[in-house]
Amino acid sequence: MEPLAEVPLFEMDEEEDVLSMKSTGGCAYAAGALAPPAGVHSDPFVYMNFMKSHCCYDAMPTSSKLVIFDTTLQVKKAFFALVANGVRAAPLWDNTLKCFVGMLTITDFINILHRYYKSPLVQIYELEEHKIETWREIYLQYSTNRLISITPDCSLFDAIYSLLKNKIHRLPVIDPASGNVLHILTHKRILKFLHIFRAKIPKPAFLQKRINEVAIGTFRQIATVQESASVFDALTIFVERRVSALPVVSERGKVVALYSRFDVINLAAQKNYNNLNMTMREAVSSRACCMEGVLKCYPHETLETIIDRIAKAEVHRLVLVDAGDVVRGIVSLSDLLQALVLTPADIHEGSHGRD
Repeated sequence: MEPLAEVPLFEMDEEEDVLSMKSTGGCAYAAGALAPPAGVHSDPFVYMNFMKSHCCYDAMPTSSKLVIFDTTLQVKKAFFALVANGVRAAPLWDNTLKCFVGMLTITDFINILHRYYKSPLVQIYELEEHKIETWREIYLQYSTNRLISITPDCSLFDAIYSLLKNKIHRLPVIDPASGNVLHILTHKRILKFLHIFRAKIPKPAFLQKRINEVAIGTFRQIATVQESASVFDALTIFVERRVSALPVVSERGKVVALYSRFDVINLAAQKNYNNLNMTMREAVSSRACCMEGVLKCYPHETLETIIDRIAKAEVHRLVLVDAGDVVRGIVSLSDLLQALVLTPADIHEGSHGRD
């Protein structure tokens, strides 16, 4: 493959050797406090410095699955392939341009369903017949994004900054010499890498603060969906609010389930995408995979407890609830990485992203 050309983005989610590698071209981050000011205890900067001292290559697994789609593939087959391979995104290769031109993600599936769905009696022609390149032509009329990627020698600090700044959940790691995609870096992978080293890193004092003291997460205008609402209503919220998961609540506001973007792609596996009028209660109960309920956290719990829970469970977020299981907030991986890594560097980016 030839070196990567900068072209529009398509989509709209262990070694322990410490390598001190500096970031090179294309890995710049916003200017900020890069080291503790004189006289200030270095405690809050522990995780920031850790991420700066490790490169993206360090966080890549020894082996992992990577699925790549040609842009001439039918959209329907591509989404079925995502489900079959258990992946949430795939780089897109344009054989004419001889380079990667973007990412196909669950967000694209949601956008197609939301844009073209009419009723259970009407087939979604655009999903059944369109090729990926056709959908890109339509979608790019409304998007001017470029392919966002990073190189293996860039620091994990740069990767976190890129993920949060661009509000994306998946960052392709591309070899600058060959143009090959080596790995898809995610918030989850980065936090897991940090968790592996947790015993060797000095523990910042702020980890013992309660989540309601540090105010890490989303606590206002929380996007939820009623049990009685339709799946199409949930898709509308995904598109309009640009959130990656929705707490499903009862009439009394008690959380009963969590419906994520990944659940939407399972509609393809179950061939239910032509029946978006089903209720959320029906959609949750018909999920193919066994769900163990909603992973929650509580206002009195410490930040350390919450980080451990989200890392060990390998989930993207926890639902903050009160004693009555009423939703009071969402604590996501983006929120945690912002607080642990970017905020100490005086960099403040939004936490909402696209899968």
